[in-house]
Amino acid sequence: MDGNETTDRSNADNPGPVDADDSGDVDDESAATNPDATESATESSNDSMPGVPDPEPQDDDVPEDVQKYARFKKMDGAQYDRVNEFLRDRTYITAREWAIARLCSDFRTETGVEMTKIGENLPELVPFMTDTYTPQAVNQARASFEEKVRTAGATFLYGAMCDFFTAEELDDVMYESTEVAKFLLEVEGVDLSVEEELEAEERISSVMREVREASEELREEETEEES
Repeated sequence: MDGNETTDRSNADNPGPVDADDSGDVDDESAATNPDATESATESSNDSMPGVPDPEPQDDDVPEDVQKYARFKKMDGAQYDRVNEFLRDRTYITAREWAIARLCSDFRTETGVEMTKIGENLPELVPFMTDTYTPQAVNQARASFEEKVRTAGATFLYGAMCDFFTAEELDDVMYESTEVAKFLLEVEGVDLSVEEELEAEERISSVMREVREASEELREEETEEES
């Protein structure tokens, strides 16, 4: 995982488990001179008794809509680094930005996005995320996703309009991009029907035809002005 992606993690409030050697044991001398010391030490050590795992969080501690959240279930057992590597090979976004962008869409309310709920329950919501996030970190990841999408869009349109690609090459680019996008949606648990896929492809093709036509018109105007 990239170093700059870990700086916004809220790990400071989540210390690791107490070591068994630090569980409140009392030495023989203090126990002998103070009989109550052994009893009080035993009571204090019950919260972290060596060899006994800490109790799992109860379902009551997790919001109901978080319990029922079903996206990303196809990725149970996936590691963050593997997901991140896949995305970096095919997109500009990271696994962190992908997951949080989807969560921000699903947990949007009339008054905004439930940043706190997303951050506090991130490991329960997304299998490959292991840390909780602050609301500020959630917002940062969402903003980064939006910025990258806008930048990628501008880059693509410029490439389409500057006459660098032929019409056939642009079709290939669009096909590859569509396949990656469809795969990500399927991993999220979105079931696309054949009709929906064809409709989406037709909308994209229509936009690309308009882009090519506009590009050709611009080049013709430039040629006329030069002549």
